[in-house]
Amino acid sequence: MAAMTSIWDQRYAVPDYIYGKEPNDFLVAQAHRLQGQVLSLAEGEGRNAVFLATLGLSVHGVDSSAVGLAKAEALARDRGVVIRTEVADLAEFVPAPETYDGVVSIFAHLPKAIRDRLYPLVEKCLKPGGLLLLEAYSEDQQTRSTGGPKDVDRLMSPAKLLQAFPHLEPLHLWTGDREVWEGTYHRGASAVVQFIARKPGEGEPEGFWLPLPSA
Repeated sequence: MAAMTSIWDQRYAVPDYIYGKEPNDFLVAQAHRLQGQVLSLAEGEGRNAVFLATLGLSVHGVDSSAVGLAKAEALARDRGVVIRTEVADLAEFVPAPETYDGVVSIFAHLPKAIRDRLYPLVEKCLKPGGLLLLEAYSEDQQTRSTGGPKDVDRLMSPAKLLQAFPHLEPLHLWTGDREVWEGTYHRGASAVVQFIARKPGEGEPEGFWLPLPSA
């Protein structure tokens, strides 16, 4: 994955934050459900990790690009918070088991071969009752020019998500169109899939979790 790392280093090696400095809308709407220690996959320039840190969460942002994570740390300093960053290829990254209260994946479009290795580790790294919060471009985004990869293997669907996380309880699963305005790379009407799921555990407050919408 060295070539991929180089591509992202080059993309991030500009003064501007190419996806902006503000967090993802879906994450903002659902962040109140997160607590404790949170792992953010493919964190990039830090907009989501820094936002979560401003809420008092302990955030571990992982990305393959040292250039992107250097910008993430600079953004954290500007916002007066601290985040933990780690340069790691998600094709090789192994999160510690039962360590995180939440895992966040925002527009992290990985090929199936990497998902098949990483996502079972994501399930294992959650503490009992821990939460996965994910938004990605859906397969319907393939023909659009508003963001995301054009390789359908990297785009997501409800079926792919349910298959990828068989040991998590689905709590919210939605796919459809929404406006995404994030820097210069995510701009306009977009086809997305949103997923919230938890690792089985005890002690959740009544009414805390979103129900899974009916088909």
